[in-house]
Amino acid sequence: MPQVNGKYKPNMKAPRTPYVEELPEERAQDFRPVDRGYSMADAVAEANRCLDCKNPKCVQGCPVNINIPGFIEKIREGDFGGGLDIIREASLLPSVCGRVCPQENQCEGNCVLNNKDRAIAIGQLERFLGDNATELAHDPEIKPSNGKKVAVVGSGPSGIACAGELARNGYEVTVFEAFFTGGGVLTYGIPEFRLPKAIVKREIDGLEKLGVKFEYNSVVGRITDAKELFEEQGFDAMYLAVGAGLPKFLNVPGENLPGVFCANEYLTRVNLMKAEKFPVYDTPTKHGKNVVVFGGGNVAMDAARTALRLGADTVTLAYRRTEEEMPARKAELHHAKQEGVKILPLVSPLEFEADENGFVSKVKLERMELGEPDESGRRRPHPVEGSEFEIPCDVAVTAIGTNANPFPKLAAEEVALNKWGYIEADENGRTSDPRIWAGGDIVTGAATVILAMGAGKKAAHSMMEVLEG
Repeated sequence: MPQVNGKYKPNMKAPRTPYVEELPEERAQDFRPVDRGYSMADAVAEANRCLDCKNPKCVQGCPVNINIPGFIEKIREGDFGGGLDIIREASLLPSVCGRVCPQENQCEGNCVLNNKDRAIAIGQLERFLGDNATELAHDPEIKPSNGKKVAVVGSGPSGIACAGELARNGYEVTVFEAFFTGGGVLTYGIPEFRLPKAIVKREIDGLEKLGVKFEYNSVVGRITDAKELFEEQGFDAMYLAVGAGLPKFLNVPGENLPGVFCANEYLTRVNLMKAEKFPVYDTPTKHGKNVVVFGGGNVAMDAARTALRLGADTVTLAYRRTEEEMPARKAELHHAKQEGVKILPLVSPLEFEADENGFVSKVKLERMELGEPDESGRRRPHPVEGSEFEIPCDVAVTAIGTNANPFPKLAAEEVALNKWGYIEADENGRTSDPRIWAGGDIVTGAATVILAMGAGKKAAHSMMEVLEG
């Protein structure tokens, strides 16, 4: 650790420590992780760049308010277990968040060095501790049981964050998960090359060590509901974290042809059901040669890069605005282009056409131009008259967003919804039913992992205030 007169002095001249990435032409052939993470030397070198600000704006940019300067200082000192202890005070998912959070818009985006494009690689440092310091850290402190029971519906990032926070404060927590394994979107939505499933399982195992119970294959709203959980099973409160996984569709002719997938189905087949290993795993999926993905967000990037790894000759990402306006993380777009994904901006689909066997074979597109800004401030795309053209397409994936799941009303009929079907909740996640809280995508619409976690954590503390009176 660089020092002057016994005091820490940051290494201000050092460049940002580069990531260690697999070669694009190699990693695109399989599902190996793109980024190998920092070595110990890399982590310490990067930590030595931190200015140790008196007013750390990075913490303000973190939705769960991790003490970022605190854990970075521990890395500088070589106390990696202590660094992980600090992170765990605010977050139980450092290995996950270090990989998939949009740090460039949150903690790193608020770093004072960001003005010089040299922001501290906070995500990489968090991941380093999560991956390497588990055996060096202390087990989270668990308060004695208070006899209160809470049902958490959904084991995605918001549900996990809420369950973990409650469990270590003495609550008996049961998580009801519709799938046969935990993690929610972390498991079924994010590909192995971005977030290895072993990492997610390890975090779930950590919750079980805290005493959290998981009930898998349990669809609340079908096999049970809030009334039964409260009146017959003795739960004192409920947290709804069911996500917003109902896909949006293009609503064009031919969208129901074989070979046209929504991103949810496409990614779930591969991520959760191991369709890439068919017939070893008996989940078939179409391995297209000319794949077109519609959308410009992280899900679209995941689908496009998955298609490459399934053996596609060409993968085209079609988006109705410009590349600069894509909402995906810049790193994901960069990686996709490195691996060979072709970007086709300012186009919109008109129709999918079938071959003689009834399978999709091509898609008709029209070019777009940007007009005046819409209500979001983004320039609205308009079709260019007479600009229609066709490209080959034997697999298409639509990744244009999601709507609210229909389960809230089935699970808890007294909970009020807004006109779009999302749960109405206050800033602490409390709904119209005083015994029920909600958070994550089912309240906000599709958002980031860390924002969902922040909502779960905030709801847990609100519950504790109410239940402990």
